[in-house]
Amino acid sequence: MADISLEWMDMLFRLGLLMVRFRWLVIAAWLVAFLVAGAFAPRVLTELTAGFGNPDTEGQRGLELLAEKLGEDEAFITVVFSHDTLRAADPDYRRAVEHTLAGLADDPHVAQIATLYNGGNPNMVSDNGHTSYALVSLNVTLDEGIDLYSGLRDSLSPPEGFRLWATGAVAIFSTLNTAVEDDLRRSEAISLPLVLVALALVFGTLVATAMPLAMAAMTVVITMALVYAITQVTDVSIFVLNIAIFLGIGIAIDYTLLLVSRFREELLQRDKAEAVGATMATAGRAVIFSGLTTMVGLSGFFFIPIMFFRSFGLGGVTVVLLSVLVVTTLVPAMLGVLGTRINSFRVLPVARSSRGVWHRLALGVMRYPLLVAVPVILLLALLGAPFLGVKIGAPWASVLPRDAEARLGWETVEQELGPGALSPITIVLQVEGDVLEPVIIGALHDFTRDMEADPRVERVNSIVSIDPSIGREQYQQMYVLPLETLPLEVSAAVQALVFTDVTMINVFTNLEAASDEAEAFVDEIRAREIGPGITALVTGVTAAQKDITDLMYRYFPLVILYVVLATYLVLMVLFRSVVLPLKAVIMNVMSIFASYGALVFIFQQGNFEGLLAFRSVGYTEATIPIIVFCIVFGLSMDYEVFLLSRIKEAYDETGDNTGSVAVGLEKTGRIITSAALILVLVAAAFATSDVIVVKAFGVATAIAILLDATAVRALLVPALMRILGDWNWWAPRFLQRMLPQHRMTA
Repeated sequence: MADISLEWMDMLFRLGLLMVRFRWLVIAAWLVAFLVAGAFAPRVLTELTAGFGNPDTEGQRGLELLAEKLGEDEAFITVVFSHDTLRAADPDYRRAVEHTLAGLADDPHVAQIATLYNGGNPNMVSDNGHTSYALVSLNVTLDEGIDLYSGLRDSLSPPEGFRLWATGAVAIFSTLNTAVEDDLRRSEAISLPLVLVALALVFGTLVATAMPLAMAAMTVVITMALVYAITQVTDVSIFVLNIAIFLGIGIAIDYTLLLVSRFREELLQRDKAEAVGATMATAGRAVIFSGLTTMVGLSGFFFIPIMFFRSFGLGGVTVVLLSVLVVTTLVPAMLGVLGTRINSFRVLPVARSSRGVWHRLALGVMRYPLLVAVPVILLLALLGAPFLGVKIGAPWASVLPRDAEARLGWETVEQELGPGALSPITIVLQVEGDVLEPVIIGALHDFTRDMEADPRVERVNSIVSIDPSIGREQYQQMYVLPLETLPLEVSAAVQALVFTDVTMINVFTNLEAASDEAEAFVDEIRAREIGPGITALVTGVTAAQKDITDLMYRYFPLVILYVVLATYLVLMVLFRSVVLPLKAVIMNVMSIFASYGALVFIFQQGNFEGLLAFRSVGYTEATIPIIVFCIVFGLSMDYEVFLLSRIKEAYDETGDNTGSVAVGLEKTGRIITSAALILVLVAAAFATSDVIVVKAFGVATAIAILLDATAVRALLVPALMRILGDWNWWAPRFLQRMLPQHRMTA
């Protein structure tokens, strides 16, 4: 095994020499890839999907059954009208509504427009009569409706004196797509100048500063083109853009920063080609293992069977793999071209080296390791304490910016017509036989009457709720008759709500769609037996959101187990120790726990609302803890690998644990801090997002990386390394014989 490892190390050295030898060919190949990708990358925006996809949940199966049996459209636009003085019963109000909606009537994608006036539904208007809504159903899929929404919305002009909002799933998801695109442009505009300044401070020369930015641009553009290719074979979430931009900029710059810094160091004692080879054998090796640990964390997303998370995994793994390829091929080729010119065009005065500071810091920490380790551990625990009171929730319209029309329209209906006016709990019933059989009608009647008696229920819409004066036996007798002999209102209800063995019941509640009370009510309904031979599937906004949350947290423990175990094994192979990987995993978990506490403290408890420009909804958005874990766990391991790789180099040479830690921190402290600062700047730029999910991700990630690169890597790592001493490098003998044995030097 030793020979294999040494040969692999030599292979990286020779790879560096090879990249130098064929540098122009390598540069040309990547330039062609960049230009080709540039033609496809902009198209990705039109191919991405909003929402979570169609996971296998009860709510989704209910929707599919409705579409199959009852032909229910899945794409709706809710148009909300409000006037300060006119009421819906006034002729002028009616004329304004009908005139406004007339522009949609001839659109081939509009299947039906239901209003207070053509449907005769008195529940489509507020009690004071000033606010009403119309339902515009589309004969396309939800994704197609999202694509069409902008054009449909443009055909709606608010009548004079009216306020008009378009809302509903189509409007919400379309607005979300637009907001995400706007956020990306804003975050890039904010982060790139800051990253440029940070790189200039680190390198001090124009050439060295420009290279990481060029590698980031290369990575992001090609990743976007690859994501576009992926969208041709599977659905990909719009949020993949956030992770691709964040990781594409951050990772590519970090890895390039590490290689360029090591190359400049090697140039002091080697010629250009050998310096590139030595850089690849040391820093290049660290980059490969760092990329591997990051991809392990990101691949955890694949364990959750939801398109949203699969997209994160696809985008994340793609961008990290591409970053590693760029940095281990194009960067050494570029270094082979530049050589000592990497230090050309100095833009800042030569700064005094800060390495002595890091050396002294390491020695100071290791002189009093317990006095440092205990307070740092307590600080991380204290920061994470709010997470013990976490309340997980799934937003609906509140995911949008506060001034978004789709959010304002939804909230207006909730305030004026009731919290559940637009989000009924839909119960899809499939029976053995015919829905209109007396036994089935009797069971449905009993169930609906129980629902109507519940104080949480405003009204029930079903084939046995048409007229409250009709009793159980009358409904049973009536539905035995031929359909054409039934009263017009009854036959219309049957045609709309029944298809042989399937019917549906809409339960309108006085509960907000995303509330705990609404979710508890869904659970109660699901637990009920409606009648023999009747199978019920509960769907609707509340049920769908609850199902998604339950599904993701059913698999989250498996994600944690996989990521932790796989990362541990990778680090064990790299460092030939069973102790160092365990310490690394524990410290990562502590950093993430602290960032989780910040999530709850800020976004659930509502602290810093004014500073961060958001309004707390009283819970932690369900996807954020999972996203932060998978991304931050991998990114934090980057710094662990960077630091410990350099420590092991020194330990292999000297066998002195304490001295090796001091040397390792001296050599990497500035680079790790700079790399972390760049990622923090990129993540913090996302904190300016108008979308609460993106904002929370940016804040939590920035906090986790900042803590990891300062309190953990600069203080806790050297303290624990000193406490453990030579035990850091311990592994059982049988394992030592199995693991590759190597010296981490070129």
